[in-house]
Amino acid sequence: GCCGAGEAAVLLLVAALWGSTGPFLRTGAAGLEELRHRSRLRQLLAEIRFLGLNYKYMVPFLLNQCGSLLFYLTLASADLSLAVPLCNSLALIFTLVTGRMLGEDIGGKRAVAGMVLTLLGVMLCMAGS
Repeated sequence: GCCGAGEAAVLLLVAALWGSTGPFLRTGAAGLEELRHRSRLRQLLAEIRFLGLNYKYMVPFLLNQCGSLLFYLTLASADLSLAVPLCNSLALIFTLVTGRMLGEDIGGKRAVAGMVLTLLGVMLCMAGS
């Protein structure tokens, strides 16, 4: 199988951290595109400053990175061939749900149907191993 109950719980947490932070990162970065500097270096520094001093961006960014660290630590004992698609599929669902709660247009019924099919495929893979 993919993993024990503890690893499965960690992978679910990873998916939640990855998926739910995406929409918050998008809203936290709002206004970034309005920064205009002539030199590339000044532009880059202005963008880093804008994001780095913005808690609406940094809090979800740090939570997202915690998810990445947990994922990395879990890979030592989990089956990669199942852990990766499982995490990605679940993260996508968390992204859709969080985005919807924040009022984003998530692509309607077709996007939701795609998610359900992806999740079913992952579950079949897990059951088969």
